[in-house]
Amino acid sequence: MADNASEVLFYEPGSRMSAVALGPAFSLVALVIELFTGPVVHWFGLAMFAVILTGLVYVQVTAARRHVSVELTDAMLRQGTEEVPVDEIAEVFPESDDSAYEDEMEPWETARALGELSGVPRRRHSIGLRLTTGGLVRAWAKDDIALREALNQVMARRGEADSARDSERVSDD
Repeated sequence: MADNASEVLFYEPGSRMSAVALGPAFSLVALVIELFTGPVVHWFGLAMFAVILTGLVYVQVTAARRHVSVELTDAMLRQGTEEVPVDEIAEVFPESDDSAYEDEMEPWETARALGELSGVPRRRHSIGLRLTTGGLVRAWAKDDIALREALNQVMARRGEADSARDSERVSDD
């Protein structure tokens, strides 16, 4: 049985391994077309194309799964290769106004992106976080709405647990 602290509340893999099968699939389609339409079938060329494309896509998918995946548990937020303990998150900011000009941007919108990347990965959306150290960072996900909701649920549970601990301390005194 899984420990409650290790239960995955949100997960995005970064990329799917099924993309690796596209190279051989395209080669197979080209082979079928050549078999029915042409006098010459390029067996070697199509086989090499399938192998090369499969290798290149495999490298890309592996890198995406390592650097662009997102996982949230009750204890940890992992963004690519960087992990942030949930206890270090003090606040989850509301969504930003996408139509705002640069001078109207929220301070967290220019903060460092989590994940040891130079910025938020393409096709991902930012979520502003204030850390307990006072620093601002940007978490990110394709489904930023679901991640924001999961983060807010974790924060609410943590707040309830903190208030329960505080009330126990008061009753013990």
